Amino acid sequence: MKTFKLGGVHPAANKLSAKAPIEVAAVPAVVAIPMAQNLGAPSKAIVAKGDKVKVGTPIGEPGGFVSSFVHSSVSGTVDKVDFVEDPTGKKVPAVFIKVEGDEWLETIDRSTEIKREISLSKEEIIAKVKEMGIVGMGGATFPTQVKLMPPPTAKPQCVIINGVECEPYLTSDHALMLAHPEEICIGVQILEKAMGVKKAYIGIEANKPDAIQLMTETAKKGYPEIEIVPLKLKYPQGGEKQLINAVIGAEVPSGGLPIATGALVQNVGTAFAVYEAVQKNKPLIDRVVTVTGKSVSKPSNFLARIGVPIQQLIEAAGGVPEDTGKIISGGPMMGKAMPDTNSYMVKGCSGILIMKNEEARRKEAGPCIRCAKCVHACPMGLQPNFLATFAEKNMLDKCEEERIYDCIECGSCSFSCPAHRPLLDWIRQGKPKVMGILRARAAEAKAKADAAKAAAAAK
Repeated sequence: MKTFKLGGVHPAANKLSAKAPIEVAAVPAVVAIPMAQNLGAPSKAIVAKGDKVKVGTPIGEPGGFVSSFVHSSVSGTVDKVDFVEDPTGKKVPAVFIKVEGDEWLETIDRSTEIKREISLSKEEIIAKVKEMGIVGMGGATFPTQVKLMPPPTAKPQCVIINGVECEPYLTSDHALMLAHPEEICIGVQILEKAMGVKKAYIGIEANKPDAIQLMTETAKKGYPEIEIVPLKLKYPQGGEKQLINAVIGAEVPSGGLPIATGALVQNVGTAFAVYEAVQKNKPLIDRVVTVTGKSVSKPSNFLARIGVPIQQLIEAAGGVPEDTGKIISGGPMMGKAMPDTNSYMVKGCSGILIMKNEEARRKEAGPCIRCAKCVHACPMGLQPNFLATFAEKNMLDKCEEERIYDCIECGSCSFSCPAHRPLLDWIRQGKPKVMGILRARAAEAKAKADAAKAAAAAK
């Protein structure tokens, strides 16, 4: 089996909900649908108090080029547009809707029939993906239509689908592949058509043998250009750059885009959402989410509508255990701790992890012993021990020199540190400062270039 070459760690998988089928979560009396559900500019609310909406009604429009549409996941009346906490505790604008029945837009095909013929053109596919508010479902939430429009210098050669789900505990992608293998394959074909390529790979880690077998059988029945690639167990196998390296052996250059290798990478959940958008005219109004933890009485995979209270999903899995020390949005490696459960389901939420108190507590950090385990573990070939120290001491020039912007924030360094140093925390604090300097430098260069052009034109 294949894997990426550089670094990586082997945390315990803890796939407690791997055998749990997808359950449809109940629709609550009120939902709050945040307007900040994508990487880039937040969406702008286009509804007001008193407006009537159906399932699928647009309620938010893109706030910029890198942004997305947001749709109502329920039918009812808009109660207010107000601020709400996202899963990380940040205040973001949201549309609150009082639920009244469950009336869907008539344009949405709600049948269970699989629609195999792809009738839309490349341009129509990209427009439809944008209209339906599709974003990356692996957690990054990058607007999918932007990814489908690579720079003119790029030469797309293949599509790589991330079915790895290497983050411990999470099983939402695993459950989705078992439930909708053919729809995912059709979604892959749609992405191929949008990119103008005729080859695709679906990477799946070896701890999902049933998904590997089912997806392989499905691909052989009518999707010969799709190759299922079993991968060794190693974190962060699902990282975009690591997955490209594992599947096709290419390396993304430092500071470069993954498309530079000729590969477009999308999450398996995104492929399914693209199928529903293009073939069923269904906006991204729900997703599969894992609710799990060692003390959770019923680790589960739910099909939950966007805007459903997180607390409701936790209750459906048995409630918050008494020995809870931390609740995380996402997984234990790259997820972020939630200040409380008073937040709402968003497009990028693949899991809710409830950690026991004894697991959640950090151990006291000691001095660096120069063991270089963090260097060995880093999948980007960085020196996290130096980066963390430079970031902690605000030595931004040194951070730039050591390529802090190449860090994918996977947490392998902190996981491997025997001194329990919070390496990733310091790097996360330093990274935006360096990126701010680089953006300011680029803006200054552009201003100088524009001034030179203006001066030349004046002459």
